[in-house]
Amino acid sequence: MSKIRLAVAGVGNCASALIQGLTYYTDKGSVDTAGLLHPELGGYRLGDIKIVAAFDVDRRKVGKPVEEAVFAPPNCTTIFQRELPATGVTVQMGPVLDGIAEHMARYPEDHAFRIADEKPCDVARVLRDSKADVLVCYMPVGSEEATQFYAQAALDTGVAFVNCMPVFIASDPEWAERFRAKNVPVVGDDIKSQFGATITHRVLARLMGDRGVRLDRTYQLNTGGNTDFLNMLEQERLRTKRISKTQSVQSQLDHPLDPENIHIGPSDYVAWQKDNKVCFIRMEWRGFGDVPCNLEVRLSVEDSPNSAGVAIDAIRCAKLALDRGIGGPLEEISAFAMKHPPHQIRDSEAIGRLERWIANKL
Repeated sequence: MSKIRLAVAGVGNCASALIQGLTYYTDKGSVDTAGLLHPELGGYRLGDIKIVAAFDVDRRKVGKPVEEAVFAPPNCTTIFQRELPATGVTVQMGPVLDGIAEHMARYPEDHAFRIADEKPCDVARVLRDSKADVLVCYMPVGSEEATQFYAQAALDTGVAFVNCMPVFIASDPEWAERFRAKNVPVVGDDIKSQFGATITHRVLARLMGDRGVRLDRTYQLNTGGNTDFLNMLEQERLRTKRISKTQSVQSQLDHPLDPENIHIGPSDYVAWQKDNKVCFIRMEWRGFGDVPCNLEVRLSVEDSPNSAGVAIDAIRCAKLALDRGIGGPLEEISAFAMKHPPHQIRDSEAIGRLERWIANKL
């Protein structure tokens, strides 16, 4: 099999966890694959993924080798693989656009972004010169212009696009048609964690429907201390994030809730939590005889490694689509891996469809 030549837009916590994982699982071999749903997918193992380009706007990352930049502030995720091999890839300056919220300047340097004094590179040219196969997008939440910029760069260069952000690309009919017309694969939108708040909330919501009880109201409150949570203190940047998370849960209900009875979204920034995300879920329902019941859940996860366990499959599926000459939104991996795919289905059905797609048996 050929290598998967991967470009990364945004060298933050999620990219750090992903890149650490490439070495971690390659070193472990097949001894212990906890955290991987697919140690091998379509013939590709994690050791087959090669970083060939990286883009960021922070002065502590731009100009640095990727294997150093992933540990630079304000990154704060758990370091589970300190020693990384030299990639030969230097982080290049991308366009800032709407990637950095103004209020970041009011927070300490170790917690917030600081723009590099560099001229943005020609991203499309870098993608072509690096012969990238897949571009994974890790822009900060609320970066609609920046995410669309990288989506367009992928389209212009024929590079498969994996959109981990809550900006609607694969799920937007116009963008989807553009990828379809160019026969370029796209996976999106808004990555689900491997076992996080959204998947837990979705499964519980679907379970209630399957057991014949009626959910009346629910909330999901999240706190964390990484740059995403700091970014989301600006409420306008939360608009598509709230839509993505709310629709993800609503899609599992037989009777969608009125907006006043469902509240889902990031709630506060707690600096000392760093990349640890704490989620509180409450669900109130009626059972037999309309007797009221309720459930409360507290979930604590390391946010970025939790997303990397899913992103690694999305990247390999994107390359597999290129190998097979498939373009446009990849429905199966998007339904499995993303909060806001082109079409929502039950998670139990999504995994079955994905396995059949991987095996080329649809």
